[in-house]
Amino acid sequence: MALVAVLGFGAWGLWRSLSPVAPEAPPSADAVRDARSQQAELEQLRQRVTTLTRSDQISREANRDLQGTLSERDEEIAGLRADVAFYERLVGSTAQRRGLAVHALRVQPQTGGAWHFTSTLTQNLNRGAVSAGRLTVAVEGTRAGKLQKLNWSDLRQQADAPGVAYSFKYFQQVDGDLFLPAGLTPVRVTVRLTPQSGAAVEQSFTWDEATRDSGAAAAVE
Repeated sequence: MALVAVLGFGAWGLWRSLSPVAPEAPPSADAVRDARSQQAELEQLRQRVTTLTRSDQISREANRDLQGTLSERDEEIAGLRADVAFYERLVGSTAQRRGLAVHALRVQPQTGGAWHFTSTLTQNLNRGAVSAGRLTVAVEGTRAGKLQKLNWSDLRQQADAPGVAYSFKYFQQVDGDLFLPAGLTPVRVTVRLTPQSGAAVEQSFTWDEATRDSGAAAAVE
């Protein structure tokens, strides 16, 4: 009897395995609509994320530009305030009286071994009087392990080169170009003022002082 039962169960299992599998029912129209709706909503969300990301990027860039503009304005205002303070010290009623002097010197690198200098000259000892004359520059440095001094004619690469003319009552910025030989490591630069009347005036600056904020290299390539 048990054998019959086992054989019967096996025959039933064989019939189940050989019987064709019933196909799954196709999705309903509602399910299809729901899937399409969810897909469309997902696509909208993706587009919104893309739009918000781009908007955030634009806002950040605009903010950086604004910060840069504000920083430039702050620097400009600070520079103007410094200029006003300088002029007040120079021409104000309480300004200290000083004769012809070199107030500042800035040297900036150009191309081809050329350098551009700007020198600020001042005087308020003789108020209203015109100070006129010529400005020259000399540079001291080392080259091939030896000290070397280049005079104005050397720096201008012209024999008997005339100095730069100046003429002012209170202050003036005088500029010009000079040329340094390759391999020279500048150490000091001296500005010499030769007025039409009176004694000459000299003022020396270290090369680091003169080239500060200009990004100039220590040695001339």
